[in-house]
Amino acid sequence: MSRASATVLSTTALTALAPLAWGSTYAVTTQLLPPDRPLFAGLMRALPAGLVLLAATRALPRGDWWWKSAVLGTLNIGAFFPLLFLAAYRLPGGVASVVGSVGPLFVAGLAAALLSERPSARTLTAAVLGVIGVSLVVLRSGAGFDALGLLAGVAGSASMSAGTVLTKRWGRPQGVGPLAFTGWQLTAGGLLIAPVALLAEGLPPALDARAITGYAYLAVANTAAAYWLWFRGISRLPATSVSLLGFLSPIAAAAIGWTLLGQALTPVQLIGMGVAFAGTLLGQRGYRRRKASVPVPLPVEATMSHHTSFPATPRISSPTR
Repeated sequence: MSRASATVLSTTALTALAPLAWGSTYAVTTQLLPPDRPLFAGLMRALPAGLVLLAATRALPRGDWWWKSAVLGTLNIGAFFPLLFLAAYRLPGGVASVVGSVGPLFVAGLAAALLSERPSARTLTAAVLGVIGVSLVVLRSGAGFDALGLLAGVAGSASMSAGTVLTKRWGRPQGVGPLAFTGWQLTAGGLLIAPVALLAEGLPPALDARAITGYAYLAVANTAAAYWLWFRGISRLPATSVSLLGFLSPIAAAAIGWTLLGQALTPVQLIGMGVAFAGTLLGQRGYRRRKASVPVPLPVEATMSHHTSFPATPRISSPTR
C-alpha cells in the first residue's frame, strides 16, 4: 500500500468515528436525559461545546468569515437539529432514519455543481445500497407517514448536505485551526437553537447527575469531537464519500440497541446492516473530479448526517445526530 493510500485510509477511518458516535445518541438520550426536551438537548450539545472551543482557541472569525460561519453553523447545526427533532417526533424512528439516509444523494448533486465532483455509477449505486440497507435495519410494517414530518426530514437532510458541501468548498481561513473552525459553527448553531428551545419547551429542566453525565457526553464526544473529525474528513476526502459514511450511524445505533439495551436483531436487520456497510465501502472511491476549478481547501471540521441514527423501534422519544 502506498503512503498516499494509507493516508486516505486512515483519514477515512477517523472520519467514520463521527457517524459511529452519532449512533450512540439514541441510547444516551433515552437512558440518561430528561424526556421530551429534544431542542434543549440540541442546545446543550452545540452551545457549551462551541463556547469551550472558542475559549480554548481564542480565535474569532474575521471579515466575511463572520457570515460564512453563521451560514455553516445554521446549515450543519442550527437548522438541522430542529428539523431533525421535528421529523423524529412526527415520524416513526425507522421512517425518520430512511428519510435522513437520502443525504448522500443530495450531497452528490451539490458536489457536482459546486465542487466539480462528478458522481460515478459506483457512487450512486453505493447511495442506493445504503438507503436500502438502512430501510431493512429500521423500517417496520405499518410505519406511519406524516406530511409535515416527511417535509422536515427531507429539509433537515438537505440542510446538512448543503452544509457539508459548502464546508468543503469554502475550506477554512489561513492560520485558523480546525478546533476553532468547529467552535465557530457550534456556537452559531447553538445561538440559533437557544430562542427556539426557549419558546417551544420553556425554561430548562432540573438536572440530576445522570442528565449532567449524558449532556457532557453529547457535548464532548458526540458533538465537539465528532464534528471536528467530520469537518476534518470533509477537507481531505470527496464530499460524497464522506456523506456515505453516514450510513454507519444507524448501523451503530442498532448494534448498541442490541448489545446494551437488549433489543433483538432479526435476520433481515442483519442483512440490512451488511448492505448498508457494503454501500459505505463502495462509495469511498466512486467519484471523478472534473478540471480542478475549485482549489482544495485547507483542513476543516463537524453531521450526518447525521445522520438520523435511530434503532429499530416503532417510535422514539428523542432524535439523534
